[in-house]
Amino acid sequence: VQLQASGGGLVQAGGSLRLSCAASGRTFSSYGMGWFRQAPGKEREFVARINWSGGSTYYAASVKGRFTISRDNAKNTVYLQMNSLKPEDTAVYYCAADPTRAMKYDYWGQGTLVTVSS
Repeated sequence: VQLQASGGGLVQAGGSLRLSCAASGRTFSSYGMGWFRQAPGKEREFVARINWSGGSTYYAASVKGRFTISRDNAKNTVYLQMNSLKPEDTAVYYCAADPTRAMKYDYWGQGTLVTVSS
């Protein structure tokens, strides 16, 4: 499985961005998917995850109510809609695939940079 994240950029605080993660392979629809982020000088942290059907989602407390994860299995794509962005959301965002649905992410995209200015 190959994952290609896109949609990052520079946005002012309070603004919005939508990240996309396009996956190769015919088994995408059976995978759990997640978004993670890594800020400069910090460890990578979990942001959100979605189950294979899109019927179940879970968010980190820091983004709950502001970010929405979704997926389109027909397009082999998972999204992260980010609203009310804050400077502390600045990070490289990574999508990841969980093929065994055990929250073990075996495949990772290359990351897309999100910069939120104050």
